[in-house]
Amino acid sequence: MNIFERIQKLDRRWIYIVVALAIILPLAIPFNSDNVTSPPTENLYQFIDAMAGRQDRAVLMSFYHDASTMPELFPMEVAIIRHCFERNIKVFMLTWLPQGAPIIDYAINTVKEEYPNIKSGVDYCNFGYIPAALALPTILGMGDNIATAVKTDAEGRKVENLEIIKGVTNYSEMNLVVEFSGSSAGGTWLFYARPKFGLNIAVGVTAVMAADEYPYLQSGQMIGMLAGLKGAAEYEKLVDVFAAYREPGDPTEAPRMENGNRRALGRSFSSDILREESIKELINITTQTTASFSPTEYQEFIAKYPDKTAIFDNLKLEKDGKIEIDVTKISEAEAEELGHTAHADLKRMTHNIIYKFKVARIGMNAQSVAHIMIIVFIILGNIGYFIQKARQAKQQ
Repeated sequence: MNIFERIQKLDRRWIYIVVALAIILPLAIPFNSDNVTSPPTENLYQFIDAMAGRQDRAVLMSFYHDASTMPELFPMEVAIIRHCFERNIKVFMLTWLPQGAPIIDYAINTVKEEYPNIKSGVDYCNFGYIPAALALPTILGMGDNIATAVKTDAEGRKVENLEIIKGVTNYSEMNLVVEFSGSSAGGTWLFYARPKFGLNIAVGVTAVMAADEYPYLQSGQMIGMLAGLKGAAEYEKLVDVFAAYREPGDPTEAPRMENGNRRALGRSFSSDILREESIKELINITTQTTASFSPTEYQEFIAKYPDKTAIFDNLKLEKDGKIEIDVTKISEAEAEELGHTAHADLKRMTHNIIYKFKVARIGMNAQSVAHIMIIVFIILGNIGYFIQKARQAKQQ
């Protein structure tokens, strides 16, 4: 009996066990893999990124889903909010479903934990739950005046009095809506807001619904799309490579300029950078604990914290012409002496990605391995079947 015949007679429970392990192990033990970004994801990222630091531009996120589709949609939402927080982009949020309100809060709090300087009503605004019956008048009303169409935010504050609304009147400034849905997304915005006001629309959908949205992308009626966990993983990667990128000498907080805009930290999108080998250390999802500097970069980094130089010098190690600091070797006393800002800045230099900002990529690894195993079983099963049939034919 050859291997193919053995597979034909294999108890199916063993197959289920192998597939289960193919899912569980990559989730429990993440590994690095390349994740090539697609044009719909890149287009959406670039459109949002073009608003970086501007007081007269904003993004609106519509959470049109419940908890059942969170595994695919929530990582997208977290990635876009993180992008906005990193690049000083104003972001507004709303939902037409009562189930969507806690998801908005959860998404904001998930990201905000890592950005203590981000403030509600200044950097972001949560409109909260607006009944679906009021969707059309709200969508059309925001085309004229946002603060009139949505009078209060989720915290009960008058929108017209919030700092974030300064410079943002209607869709001329808030000129992109990204709707996340487990079914058809963006329809109401597409049918009413785009023809009348020229609003730009993008969607984040579950993978099974992506095919329904491609005609709108191909016709130019939508500017971008995040499709399933793959789209979320792509956006996570772009945020790490561009928005979250910092040179050692970059300031920790973006200063405000005379015209009211803020300097956008990070760097702008570039397809050339995506092809560079150097970005691998920026997108590794395995744990990284060492900040590595050239001598020049190290001097630029410590120049931001002149009163902490002695602590950094005590922590550093020189290796192969590089200066390295292992953040796991920093004691609690040293961390306290460094202070939150300097310590957080040093940890950023390790390029270690926090788990919640790489969930989609870890999930894609598990999905890829499981798919490969299923394909292998299908191929082996079919080969075994045809060999068995051929032998039976010969015996006859």
